[in-house]
Amino acid sequence: MARLVLVHGAFSGAWCWEPVIPGLEQAGHSVETLDLPGSGADRTPAGEVTLDAYAQRVCDVLAAGAPAVLVGHSMGGMVVTQAAARMPEQVSALVYLCAFVPVDGESLLVLTARPEAADDQIQANLTVSGDPPLAELSPQAAQLAIYGMCTEEQFQWALKHRRPQPVAPFNNPFELDPAKAEAFAALPRSYITCLQDRSIPPGMQRYMFTRAGADPVIELDSDHAPYLSHTAETVSALDALAQP
Repeated sequence: MARLVLVHGAFSGAWCWEPVIPGLEQAGHSVETLDLPGSGADRTPAGEVTLDAYAQRVCDVLAAGAPAVLVGHSMGGMVVTQAAARMPEQVSALVYLCAFVPVDGESLLVLTARPEAADDQIQANLTVSGDPPLAELSPQAAQLAIYGMCTEEQFQWALKHRRPQPVAPFNNPFELDPAKAEAFAALPRSYITCLQDRSIPPGMQRYMFTRAGADPVIELDSDHAPYLSHTAETVSALDALAQP
């Protein structure tokens, strides 16, 4: 079975994967999660948080074991793409879970400015303050944009773990190393698209997974937090996509 490295999205941490870990391990996979710099329990100062720092953290995890199926959720799609481009020899496949999929030179904010992303309720409800700037979502906005199909208990569990998000990684573009471009391009890519997503609208997900040539694409009738609201379905999809 596969080594799975799961990478969380914005405002989040390794905690978000806790519901899916037992099912994936029961299916025979080894599962590793991590807190990106400045997220979860990690206390990296916000001024040091960049897409490059995120990717390096993932590369450090990848380097410690066999080639892994690298899974990114939401903003984590930016991170796994950058990490895989830097260390393709340590990646057996890329899996995007309602996640951003950039091409060379694209940042997350470039992607969210596309017309397909017009109904993005995260960008519509963000408040940004401080120096270095931090983004926040009110509890009401987070429930609307991310946790719309979760139970109240699930939502409250997530809410107590969430932290403000450094803004810098949103602006940092994905950069492809020409020396590793061929190996990176050869990596298998698949996508789990969430049809009730109000963070990355389904049309935007379709634009990205089509452009990336993701195959297969699995549909979940889920919000942007399928690891919570549709745990069993998420485990089943990840298990299927992790098969050699």
